[in-house]
Order: sequence, then C-alpha cells, then structure tokens
Amino acid sequence: MFPIRIEIIPTEGIVEQVQALVPKTTTLSVTCLPHHGIERTMRTAVELSDAGYTVVPHLAARSLRSRAELTEIVRVCDAAGIREVFVIGGDRKEPAGVYDSALPVLEDIAQYSGGMMRVGVAGYPEGHPLVSPVDLLDGLLAKQHLAMHVVTQMCFSAGKIHDFAALLRREGVHLPLWAGVAGSVPRTKLVALAGQIGVGSSLKFLSRKGPLARKLLSGDRYSPDSLIAGLESQPGNIAGIHLYSFNSLDSMPGNSFPAGPDQASTSALQAALIRGAARDN
Repeated sequence: MFPIRIEIIPTEGIVEQVQALVPKTTTLSVTCLPHHGIERTMRTAVELSDAGYTVVPHLAARSLRSRAELTEIVRVCDAAGIREVFVIGGDRKEPAGVYDSALPVLEDIAQYSGGMMRVGVAGYPEGHPLVSPVDLLDGLLAKQHLAMHVVTQMCFSAGKIHDFAALLRREGVHLPLWAGVAGSVPRTKLVALAGQIGVGSSLKFLSRKGPLARKLLSGDRYSPDSLIAGLESQPGNIAGIHLYSFNSLDSMPGNSFPAGPDQASTSALQAALIRGAARDN
C-alpha cells in the first residue's frame, strides 16, 4: 500500500472536522486558494500542527506580497514545528508582489531556513494549458536541487502518471513522485463544493479529461480503486498518493485510517477535489 497524504481546503470549521475524523498519524496538506489567501492557509496549518498533526502548507508564489512576508512565514513554520511546505506558482493573473513563479520562492526559502525546510513542487502529467511541456520540464530541472519531491496535478490515468515518471527520469529529474488522486463524491455534491470554494471553472477542465472524468460528472460515483491498482502495477515509479479530499472527510466508510505516518487507507477514502491547473513555471 502506498503512503497517502490528504489535501484539505482551509474552509470554516475544517480544523474541528479534521480533529473529529482524522487520526494524528495522518499527514495533511493545506491548499492555498486565491480568494482565501495565504493567511488562511497558514492559520489552518498552524492550528493543525499545534493539535499534533504533521502539516504541509501550500505557498503560491504569486500570492506572496513581499520577501518580508515569506520570511515571516518561514519563522511561523519554524515556531509551529512545520518542517515542510509545498510551493506552486499559483493561479493569480497578476502577482501580488515580487514573486511571479515558484523557483525564486524556493531559493529564498532555502536561504531563510538555512536549507532546513523541506519543499515539494508541482508536476503535470497531462500538461498545462498555459505553459509548454519544454518549459515545465526545464522548470523542474531548475528546481530539483531545492526540492524533495514532485506532486502531480489530479490525474485519472495510471498510464499517464507512469509515462510522466519515466519522462522525468529520462530527462534527469530524479525527485520522488507523488501521484495526485481524487476519491469519489456524488455529482451534486461535487458541483456544490466546486462553486463554494471558487473552482467551478475546473469542472469544464475536468470534463475534457476522458471517460473516467466524464463518469465523475455523470450521475455515477467515480472510484479511484482501478487507478490505484494501475499505479501499484509499477510501484517503483510512485512514492505515494496525494489525495485531493474536497474536505469530504465524513464520507469515509467508518471514518477509519490505519495507524502510521502518511498511512490513510486508499480504499476507505471517499473524497474528491476538482482543481484547475495552477500556473507554475
């Protein structure tokens, strides 16, 4: 079984929901949405870290207002015992400050933390609507000496993820690869949650992703079981599963997770996150 991390959205009440349903042995990734801002991500991450969870806040480069703000985030993480962050370019049309891509954020984090902060970066098995494949690959090559792993965008094809892993190795990117996977959620709940968190436009993006994705948007429930089985067929390619949860933690049968770091049960998780591709070059 792959190790699994769960991505949550820093909405109202999520800390209490996590504490009620998720064991403290589970690693949580806290996303950063443009209309929420980094402040809400950091506040939620610190609260969960204080509650005993291992937490990985997301930092969107184009949402950072200044280098001083990044320095303060590194200080807050250190004080809260947060030892890892996930850095993307972010999908703001215009940068809020001096950072317009992930690489300079990684460079400054390494400087401000003395190289002690672990950093994950994004990968795109199915490409990116705004960045060419060559630029995406060059970006990973430039960032890999500052990063500890790659987390993929949500993908519904084990073949595409395996092909992406092979491409990275062939081109000299040797970072461990975490596969971005969605669980299941009813179509009506999917649409409602997507609108609530401001990613309704991603439904159109998802609907173009093939038969599995179209099934998710039909009246049926999509199950990740076949995708996980496909990933397990070549386990050496994948370091773990990054599960996009849509905060549907109470949908899990029995609300149960096995003990151990990053060891949420794949088959038990009933969640989904619809997420547009974040600009990251």
